[in-house]
Amino acid sequence: MQKPPITKYAPFPGIDLPDRQWPSRTIDRAPIWCSVDLRDGNQALAIPMSIDEKIEMFETLVQAGFKEIEVGFPAASKIEFDFIRRLIDEDRIPGDVAVQVLTQAREDLIRRTFEAIQGARRAIVHIYNSTSPAQRRVVFGMEKPEIVDVAVRGVKLIRELVSTVPETDVILQYSPESFSTTEIDFALEICEAVMDIWKPTPDRKIILNLPATVEMCTPNIHADQIEWFCRHMRDRESAVISLHTHNDRGTGIAASELGLMAGADRVEGTLFGNGERTGNVDIVTLALNMYTQGVHPNLDFSDINGIREVYERCTRMEVPPRVPYAGELVFTAFSGSHQDAINKGLAAMSESESDRWEVPYLPIDPKDIGRNYRAIIRINSQSGKGGVAYVMEKEFGFQLPKELRRELGRIVNNLADTSGRELTPRNIYDAFAAEYLNPDAPLKLEKFRIKATDEDDDNVVCTATLSVNGEKKEIRGVGNGPIASFFHALENEDLERTELVSYSEHSLGEGADSTAVSYIQLKRNDGRTFYGAGTDPNIERASLKAVVSALNRCMKY
Repeated sequence: MQKPPITKYAPFPGIDLPDRQWPSRTIDRAPIWCSVDLRDGNQALAIPMSIDEKIEMFETLVQAGFKEIEVGFPAASKIEFDFIRRLIDEDRIPGDVAVQVLTQAREDLIRRTFEAIQGARRAIVHIYNSTSPAQRRVVFGMEKPEIVDVAVRGVKLIRELVSTVPETDVILQYSPESFSTTEIDFALEICEAVMDIWKPTPDRKIILNLPATVEMCTPNIHADQIEWFCRHMRDRESAVISLHTHNDRGTGIAASELGLMAGADRVEGTLFGNGERTGNVDIVTLALNMYTQGVHPNLDFSDINGIREVYERCTRMEVPPRVPYAGELVFTAFSGSHQDAINKGLAAMSESESDRWEVPYLPIDPKDIGRNYRAIIRINSQSGKGGVAYVMEKEFGFQLPKELRRELGRIVNNLADTSGRELTPRNIYDAFAAEYLNPDAPLKLEKFRIKATDEDDDNVVCTATLSVNGEKKEIRGVGNGPIASFFHALENEDLERTELVSYSEHSLGEGADSTAVSYIQLKRNDGRTFYGAGTDPNIERASLKAVVSALNRCMKY
């Protein structure tokens, strides 16, 4: 990097628009969407899609709700031409979908493009030429009038060729390529020159696509460019203003959002942002951003996993795990505090009478886009008791008491630290079972019997066979319930002296044959408390197992 002062680069010039209106606006309706996955996206692939892959991608885009799809540059290669012909000849284009074809403003390319669209019901012919100072000077060696003439001659030829496809409703789209770095008044001049030739009306609009071919400025300046253009152009009502943002600065989504606030009507982009260099605008993110603000995007991403699967297979690209909405980890929390907040938020939602989504750390209900709640909370050494409790309840049905969550959380954290990896739900259950359910030493409950006393209807007698360090003993006690009578029976043995602090139980399933789980918390003479747990179809046996589990832990630690 150049050391200060930096002379190699200069700040991008702003737009003189002191009374700009876009900052006070919000996006309150969906734009017209145009997918350019089959052109911009395809040309950015190391291995371009085959025709069959393009057809699968096209059908996926149609199912998602796109009504305008750029299907290729038919004059650029045989595979692009043949793909478009298959779509038309095999009647694969729904009646409410317009295919868009791209061409430079050159006569031979335009004529070949019209050969490609023969028989299509609706076709957007997208013509472009470069307009920026650098392109004019370095690439073409032309002055402004010559650049305007290139565009005008191209549009005149398109007007002439419309009659050669009488069955096709032809819509013109013009792009001053590199609009983002073109002088704003010259961009307007060349677009109005094109409109003068095409003669659009409010009922037969032209599409003026204003591409940030290279993202060179902050999103607010891009919004100023769009608002200035919309406010100064003639016959605004006869044009659809379209955005085509790239992501060189990493703000393509923000630039598109602000561009819509500035007056644009339409957005071109790709699924998951695939495109040249750092990519095109990510339509999935842009559309679902609107959805989370209460604006339906008129696109259907309710099966985002299925769309991602087709995209990854056809493009051989992977959606990174942190890409908004579709990434594998975007609805996943490893942090303990995040897990606790999510767990409590989901619980509150289940008890609320309102359907308004309010869950900390989750801006959208994952179910709305076909994502699975099972992946929300995942456990590693950064996780806490809330995450462990969530997994135990959602995966295995255990509703752990608060203090038991802390105990198990420490055990699981130590396991994750030792293993150095993420733990699966089964790992967590196995750790719980190994600590609370499975140990049978020094104490093991062999069998027991509970019956009412002859002299006191409020008390019961517990007779149990207990294995103590492998030696079987029969013990007997009286109390006001199974747990109390079992406790009194244990008092006659030379065991750790404890006090019962808390008891709870619940079913692990539904119906008469479901398994019960009991949780017992005991306090030792030194003040330390320990939980035990027991499971059994018989609730009384589950409770006594929990007492034995807690006693074993008291003696272990």
